[in-house]
Amino acid sequence: MSRPAPPPADAVAADIARALAEDVGPGDATAALLPDVEDAAYLLCKQDAVICGRPWFDACLRALDPQVRIEWRIAEGDAATAGSVLATVAGRARALVTAERTALNFLQTLSGVATATAAYVRAVEGTGARILDTRKTLPGLRLAQKYAVRAGGGDNHRMGLFDAVMLKENHVRMAGSVAAAIGAARAQRPELPLIVEVETLAQLREALDAGCQRILIDDFDAPTRREAVRIARGAPYGGRIPLEVSGGIELDSVRAVAEDGVDCISVGALTKHVRAVDLSLKLGPPPA
Repeated sequence: MSRPAPPPADAVAADIARALAEDVGPGDATAALLPDVEDAAYLLCKQDAVICGRPWFDACLRALDPQVRIEWRIAEGDAATAGSVLATVAGRARALVTAERTALNFLQTLSGVATATAAYVRAVEGTGARILDTRKTLPGLRLAQKYAVRAGGGDNHRMGLFDAVMLKENHVRMAGSVAAAIGAARAQRPELPLIVEVETLAQLREALDAGCQRILIDDFDAPTRREAVRIARGAPYGGRIPLEVSGGIELDSVRAVAEDGVDCISVGALTKHVRAVDLSLKLGPPPA
């Protein structure tokens, strides 16, 4: 699997600075009780998981001890088994203790996103459908969570409100029709990708005739969804415009949706219903 490029280093550093500020405040009252000596630690994975978040973990430790040494035993985006040691660390004891929770918070959260994404990707394997995320992310962690989706084998939907135009029912209602809404969007922002949500098969044909980058068939039942695929892939459209499904997609139902022939399935739960991976950073050498 190809490794996704992480967000820019300055974006990671900003995440770390914000997180350390809320945790450490004016100073770590507990770590100050420890002798400020060189010590070692190891990072333990306590459940099967896809690991993601190394740039944030490393940056957090280095923010408090620039000389810290981190030796990873697993690559970003790889699967780890319960009980495995992911990395060993050597640095100042106070810095390790102070950085522990913030570093783990990033790693466990992003690993949770990557692990969930990988499960959805496995579930649709062989169908040709791609798993997409949504904008339902934790505030302030959009770049990080969307990176974790890529680490888990998924793809990103639009990053925000600025990098694509997405026409929904309100736009269609105010414009008067799907075609009119598409025309207005192309006139105003022709440089941006255009995604159009449709509610009926008639609107689907209208969007296919007008043209766009992707069509979202939201809340179609299975027979209507399969008919939408037949229309979009048949003459004269030839499958040129991908179909996306969203809304209420769960892990136990995603395979059936994919087998209907859609091109993309967007899943808000990847970043919204985050279940952190159980990790621990323990002082001392790793167990033999």
